Amino acid sequence: MEYHEAADFLFNLRRFRPKPGTESTARLLAHLEDPHDSIDCVQIAGSNGKGSTARMVERALREDGLSVGLYTSPHLEDLRERVRVDGRKIPRSAVREYVEAVREYVIERGAGSESPTFFETMTALALWHFGREDVDVAVLEVGIGGRYDATSVVDPIASAVTSVTLEHTGIIGDTEEAIARDKAHVAPSDAPLVTGVTGSALEAVCEVAGEVVTVGTDDESDVRVDYRGRTNHTEAGVSIRADGWTVETNVPLPGRHQAENAGIAAVLARQVADVSEPALERGLRSAHWPGRFEVVDTDPLIVLDGAHNPGACETLAETLETYAYDDLHVVFGAMHDKDHREMAAALPTPETVIAAEPPLDRAEDRDVLARVFEEAGATDVRTNADVCDALEIALTGADGDDCVLVTGSLFAVAEARSRWTSAGIPKRIRDLEDARNALAGADVDEREIRRTDADAVHRVVKTNLRARQARRLQRELLRLGGECSLSTRTRDDERIDAVLMGTLAQLRRLTEALEDPSSDRGDGLHDVARELRAAIEIDDGGHSTRFPWRDRTAVMGILNVTPDSFHDGGAYDAVPDAVARAEEMIEAGADVIDVGGESTRPGADPVPIAEEIDRVVPVIERLEGADALLSVDTRKAAVADAALEAGADVVNDVSGLEDPEMRFVVADHDAGLILMHSIDAPVVPDREVSYDDVVEDVIDQLTERVLLAEKAGLDREQIVVDPGIGFGKSARENFELLGRVDEFRALGCPVLVGHSHKSMFGHVGCRADERLEATVAASAIAADRGADIVRVHDVPENVAAVRTALAARDPDRYGWES
Repeated sequence: MEYHEAADFLFNLRRFRPKPGTESTARLLAHLEDPHDSIDCVQIAGSNGKGSTARMVERALREDGLSVGLYTSPHLEDLRERVRVDGRKIPRSAVREYVEAVREYVIERGAGSESPTFFETMTALALWHFGREDVDVAVLEVGIGGRYDATSVVDPIASAVTSVTLEHTGIIGDTEEAIARDKAHVAPSDAPLVTGVTGSALEAVCEVAGEVVTVGTDDESDVRVDYRGRTNHTEAGVSIRADGWTVETNVPLPGRHQAENAGIAAVLARQVADVSEPALERGLRSAHWPGRFEVVDTDPLIVLDGAHNPGACETLAETLETYAYDDLHVVFGAMHDKDHREMAAALPTPETVIAAEPPLDRAEDRDVLARVFEEAGATDVRTNADVCDALEIALTGADGDDCVLVTGSLFAVAEARSRWTSAGIPKRIRDLEDARNALAGADVDEREIRRTDADAVHRVVKTNLRARQARRLQRELLRLGGECSLSTRTRDDERIDAVLMGTLAQLRRLTEALEDPSSDRGDGLHDVARELRAAIEIDDGGHSTRFPWRDRTAVMGILNVTPDSFHDGGAYDAVPDAVARAEEMIEAGADVIDVGGESTRPGADPVPIAEEIDRVVPVIERLEGADALLSVDTRKAAVADAALEAGADVVNDVSGLEDPEMRFVVADHDAGLILMHSIDAPVVPDREVSYDDVVEDVIDQLTERVLLAEKAGLDREQIVVDPGIGFGKSARENFELLGRVDEFRALGCPVLVGHSHKSMFGHVGCRADERLEATVAASAIAADRGADIVRVHDVPENVAAVRTALAARDPDRYGWES
């Protein structure tokens, strides 16, 4: 079974309407031998805020060193987003294995009109995966209500009800009190229920749960929270006070309601694992939650918020009031079962509204939404069939001091968000085997692969887009003489893979056709055209002239000023020795010197901040003004700040922004930032990580890291991505990353390869003391594949390798006369 077949099997279960009760889920789990029995679970219910709270709990527990599963809904772009372990989406291979294990059971139950629903089957998938991964804790977001929700199949050790508003009245009750009683049934048997509800709804919760811990802004609450307001354009300060502990931190989710969510999350985390105050502060600040008052830009202010009911729209409006802007431009797409009039009334009156339709059967007709906003007092109301096109129109009409808001549903937000997250991945196709692999990786049918594999030995780009967009793309490219193969999964409401094959001229004409205003059909393909142009490098604007990798592969020399680094630890930990070594590397042709004061080798001990600063800052100060850029290799924002003050130009963060302050420090200094993909830093020996396709999985995970840096105020020309060779990958996967490094251009950032003397070379027979030659060869391969930076210990040998590779590619352009 292929992944697309497994996903389609799950999606097809949507035809069964939700039904109350946990019996169906329990039977399905019993068929799987009850994989959840050994898992400690946290269950979070609520009308609004339960997803954000679940994410905060998960992040706080991970910060305390636990392995944590997270189950949420709905997903934005990919079914696998719903099920995560330690932040990583469930692999495609696991979804296939699960469906193979339950398919006959589900079919048999369906024959008796007792098939589990989509949500029930997904809940079982989550618990099955968490059991296989042996997580310490699983955090489950409740679907509807609480008492009869599929997630209530578990016996939680901690639970919460975040809020109560009128919702799903035909299923769980027609008053707030009835709804509160239903949700309160998630209460654990031997711990108090944590809640943010008040008034009569709280009384109803207490009737069911008995013991509760209340979280709120008044002094009568058991846990007092205070919202300190925004601290920057993406974060807000919160204060949480309880008996015996206090937390003061920022959260990446502006809005007064998020203070209560943070308080609830903190109480739950302490109930589960007595999480320390520093871990709570850091975990809450790292709890990014896409599409929930997400500020993606400030010029103009662009906000994505999946508010999907009147209560959520009220909190959205309250938060939006804290921002200064001139005119408001709203892109609105909602589901037909929502109270659109109340939602529109809750939002600020916009200057313009563009009503659009996310590609779901449940989406409300855009003309209906337009009429709602006309009645609400909006003067300029338009419609567009596609959310992405509507967003583009709104952005075009907005001035730099205006606000563009996308809201109405998470489905509309997901469509809009793809503008910043979708990437066309260029494929290196050397022979028919490469072509077949590229097509198979996009779930293309075997007959289609046999028909088109020979046509793929040209320019090949793999992209991911909505099915109706993919079909038009295919028609256009076929008309121009190229080829386009699509995944056999072609549901209009889901994204699918498309593999485009053709000559450079054909792909160029395709982008021109998609960008032609006269052919605009409201299908959002203008953004696809921009993505495609970048992938095939039609636009060659280059990177900023501030950095030496603008027009060639730069060489970064490694300068370890620490006694325990794996290759040269202790050789340069004295300042004079370190400075002399740096000058030697610059003389040999190094473009960047990367100064590191903490080892990330397996088993390395953390270095205190003050000690790391004492190691790196004196060296950077002595090297300021040298004929090379200076980089600081650190995971700590405080160290980065000190190094940048001392004269560093770039921060090399091997943790990929695990310190939540790091992105703001770099943005404040207007410096360069290297983002590495890592599972653990320092490396944890023998940790097994499963990848479906290591290159595409790493690109997927780096996408969100890059967007985080952008939202802090950095441009992509300042952000360098590093695939993280040697960090959570096998030797085979490291070589695959090296061989396919050109695919990382999909992220629109310069690319760094850090391979020097690493254990991966044992795969080709090189012992630890004989890896220089292999490192040099890998540098040449990286340069040939288009890497912008190679990070190495042995500068003269690797400079020669890089120059040779570049000259072989273009001897007229790349020449270094002696």
